[in-house]
Amino acid sequence: MELIFELSEKGRKGYRLPKLDVPAVDVAQYLGEYYREDLNFPEVSELDVVRHYTKLSQRNYAIDTTMVPLGSCTMKYNPKINEELARIEAFTQMHPFVPEDCVQGTLRLMYELKELLKELSGFAEVCLQPAAGAQGELLGLLLITAYHRDRGNTHKNKILVPDSAHGTNPASASICGLEVVSVKSDANGELDWEDFIKKLDDRTAGLMLTNPNTLGIFERKVKKLADALHQKDALLYMDGANFNALVDVAKPATWGVDVMHFNLHKTFSTPHGGGGPGAGPVGVSEKLKPYLPVPQVEFNGQRYYLNWDIPKSVGKVLTFYGHVGVMLRALAYILSYGKEIDKVSKFAVLNARYLYSLLKDVLWDPYPSSPKMHEVVFSMQKTGISPLDLAKALLDKGFYAPTVYFPLVVKDALMIEPTETESPRTIRAFANAIKEILQQDPEEVKTSPKTTPVRRIKEAEANRKPILRASLA
Repeated sequence: MELIFELSEKGRKGYRLPKLDVPAVDVAQYLGEYYREDLNFPEVSELDVVRHYTKLSQRNYAIDTTMVPLGSCTMKYNPKINEELARIEAFTQMHPFVPEDCVQGTLRLMYELKELLKELSGFAEVCLQPAAGAQGELLGLLLITAYHRDRGNTHKNKILVPDSAHGTNPASASICGLEVVSVKSDANGELDWEDFIKKLDDRTAGLMLTNPNTLGIFERKVKKLADALHQKDALLYMDGANFNALVDVAKPATWGVDVMHFNLHKTFSTPHGGGGPGAGPVGVSEKLKPYLPVPQVEFNGQRYYLNWDIPKSVGKVLTFYGHVGVMLRALAYILSYGKEIDKVSKFAVLNARYLYSLLKDVLWDPYPSSPKMHEVVFSMQKTGISPLDLAKALLDKGFYAPTVYFPLVVKDALMIEPTETESPRTIRAFANAIKEILQQDPEEVKTSPKTTPVRRIKEAEANRKPILRASLA
C-alpha cells in the first residue's frame, strides 16, 4: 500500500479557501529563523485522503473486524449505542469548571453509576475518579497504607502478591513504598495456602488477590484468606480485572474483600486500547471509606454535589473528577442489560468453557482438575510450535492473537478469552484455525504471517531503533 506522500502530486489539493478579505502578510518576517518553505506536506485531493485512510483502517485488527481473544485484557464488542450517547454535545462540550447547579444531569449519571457498582459488588462506597485499572490499583494500595498509618501501624510495610498476578500489582505496591513478597501457586493453580500462612505476619499490610485469577481459575479459599488477613489487621485487596466473570453472580465484598478496582473497559464494554482514556473505579468496605479521594459525587435528597469534605482523604488521584465519557458508556451498558446483567458473566464463562472443550485435546492444560472461568490458559510446550509462532500464524487466518507467555507461572503460555460477545460460530472458527496451524510443519509456521502488510520484524530492534520516518528517495 502506498504512503500518503507517494500519492502526492504538485498543485493538487482537497480544500478551497474563501477569497482573502484582509491585507496579505508575509509570515516569514514574523517567524524569522523558524520559517520554512520545505515542509513537504503531501498534496492530495479529498478523495485521495478518504480512500487512503479507509484502506489503512481496513488493515487493522480490531474488535469491529475480528475476534480479539486477548486473555486478561478482555477485548469485547463496544455497543454503538453507548458511543452515540457519550457523544451527545451536552456532555462533550461541558467544561469541568461549570457550577454544580448547571450539571445536575451529569452528576446524577455519575452517582447512579456509582450506586450500581456498589450494588453489583456489595461495597459500602465507590470512587469513580481513577483513570485506569492500574491507577485504581494504586489508589487501593494508597487507601490500605492510609488505613494503617491512621491506626499507627507504621510497621505494616509488606504486601503479599501471588506469583500469577498482573505485573501492575507489584509495580503499584512498589510505588506506594511497600515491600512485595511473592506467594506461589499450588497444583490447582490457586494461591498456595501453606506458603501464604508462612509469609503472613504482623508486618503484612495486605494481600493483592485476583479472583478469578489470571489462570482463569476461581480462588476457592478467598473467605479463608480474608479471615486470616483480618486476624492480623491486614486487608484484602482484590484486583477486579476479571470481574466480568462475576457480575450479578457473586459480590466480592461478601467474601471479606476490603477494596477492589473495576476495569470498566473489561467488564462494562467501554473502549480499550490506544492508551486510554479509561476508568478504574474503586469499591471499598466501611473501614476504608474515610480515606477516599476528593471529591466524591453525593446526593442529599434534593441535588447532586461534589463532596470535598473528607478530612482523612488521600487527596486527588486525577485532575477533576474522572473520565466522564467512559463512565457514560459503562452506565449505558449496565442499563441496557437491566435485570439480565448476570448474562455478562454467565456467557463469558460459558464461552470460555466451550472454547476449552474444543481445544483441550490438542493443547496441554497445566491445571486440568480446576474448572475454567472466563478465560483459559494452555501451554504450547508439547506442540513443537512456540506461542509467538502461533500468534503470528493466526494473523493469516484473520484472527488477532491471544495473549502469549503470560501468566509467567505457565511455561509457553497461551491465554485466551473469547468474552461473552462472541458467538459459538466464531469460537468454533477460532478453534479450527488453531487446529489447522498445529497440523502444519513447525518450520512453515515460523514464516508467518504471510498476508499482512508487515511481515516478521526484529521486535527487540524495533523497540530500540524504531524507524519513524519513511524514506521516499
